[in-house]
Amino acid sequence: MEYLVTAAEMKACDRNTTEGFGVPSLVLMERAALACAREILSEKRLRGKRTLIAAGCGNNGGDGLAVGRLLMQEGFPVDFWLIGERSRCSPETEKQLEILERYGCTILNHAPEQKYDVIVDAMFGIGLKRPLEGICAEAVAHVNGSGAFVLSVDIPSGVGADTGAVYGCAVRADVTVTFAFLKRGLLLYPGASYAGRVRLAQIGITEESFLGKLPAAFAFRKDVPVLLPERDPNGNKGTFGKVLLAAGSPGMAGAAVLSARAVLGAGAGMVRVICGEENRSILQTAAPEAMLALYGEAAGKDGAGQDRTPSDAFRDAQGWADVIAAGCGLGRSREAEELIRLILTENKKPLVLDADGINILAADRALLDQVCRMRKAGGAPLILTPHPGELGRLAQTDMETLLSDPVSVCTEWAGRLNAVVLCKTAATVAADPQGRIYVNRSGNSGMATAGSGDVLTGIIVGLLAQGMDPFEAACMGVYLHGLAGDAAAGRAGEYAVTAGKLLEGLEPVMKAADARRADRSAGTGRGSDAREVIN
Repeated sequence: MEYLVTAAEMKACDRNTTEGFGVPSLVLMERAALACAREILSEKRLRGKRTLIAAGCGNNGGDGLAVGRLLMQEGFPVDFWLIGERSRCSPETEKQLEILERYGCTILNHAPEQKYDVIVDAMFGIGLKRPLEGICAEAVAHVNGSGAFVLSVDIPSGVGADTGAVYGCAVRADVTVTFAFLKRGLLLYPGASYAGRVRLAQIGITEESFLGKLPAAFAFRKDVPVLLPERDPNGNKGTFGKVLLAAGSPGMAGAAVLSARAVLGAGAGMVRVICGEENRSILQTAAPEAMLALYGEAAGKDGAGQDRTPSDAFRDAQGWADVIAAGCGLGRSREAEELIRLILTENKKPLVLDADGINILAADRALLDQVCRMRKAGGAPLILTPHPGELGRLAQTDMETLLSDPVSVCTEWAGRLNAVVLCKTAATVAADPQGRIYVNRSGNSGMATAGSGDVLTGIIVGLLAQGMDPFEAACMGVYLHGLAGDAAAGRAGEYAVTAGKLLEGLEPVMKAADARRADRSAGTGRGSDAREVIN
């Protein structure tokens, strides 16, 4: 697990290191500069190339000036450009300027006309909160138009550290060297697309500097092992979790097929699909392992002689299930609305709500208010898995506002619904009512394909059925889903990834996770637990 910090959290950590533990700020600055210099030196094609340091007046600028000095001492021809009034420089940055002048360096106060091979962007650090304009915007344009290899110090200038928002304009870096802990804005979009390769450097600011108040947000490293629920060697299909899946509608049987197969692919023992009679043959052919709870005319009449409804099928099957999932391809028919209302107000089992289930809830504000009131009093675990459009309808916010800060929207609605709330984007976000936040790093662009969300719902509810904590199931489910997408892209390329290929990609991921679990069990007498990674 890796902590993701806000600007305020990082500044507090920095301050605690210098004031609380007595590590001088200039020592941290030199270590940060050394990490950046090493990154440039590691690129053999850049060795000895003409370099420009574009430095601001804050400590980020001081870091950059020190980088330039170190490169100069390695034989690089280096020019230094101070953007801003020298009188406004921080004490540490002023010290770096004085050191450079003692080495005979000239500090430019205008954009140089020289062509450069390397530019170090040290104009603005994590404290930026306003749009760049005037000379600052011109400096960003100069860097982006240079054609040089660009290294950003800590974060690309113009990118918001907390949200990844771009403040008017931002530097597009080839690599960003960030210090101590990852900043949220380096993983969230659009900031992530400006950062290039992200390198994390330890400079002497460690977890102890949080003074016990740990950051709310975290991510899994791309190489972190998948930790699955412990599996009883004496178990059976019933003890490994029974999932009732309300999914699919006329013309949307594929959503039910994909979700059902993902439930079983994630390790759950049994799945029963509530579906219309018209989808019987499709499900029995494409997902023969799934049981069916049918509705419609051919499924029989109720006691009053009426055709069997989805709500009838749910009432008959809910007692069998350990967990419920609803919404994938369900549609917005009157019967679907009645079913979702029933599930949200009468069901006592853990629930994963997706797609049309969320759309129905968002459209019925009276139902939403009722559910919010009920959820405040507690109840069974609830996980919502919307894409931005669905979450926007629920939160009644426009797409631009939502995508500018999905963490805040997820956090707000996690509190309102006393639930785990996701926002499925290129960097999927999950939040729980306690304020924990997960940002996903696995996956690729090929996963933006029809049915991908249905597979994710199946994976999450499959983990939930095996007894995993709701937030852990959501985080690990999203991570697994992304790994499956990476495996699928590895086989077919990102352009050719389909939801079906995600299911194929899930198999080797689960196999590797199972092998690790077996190794741990053999070595320690116990299996893996996601809490070891998340907590």
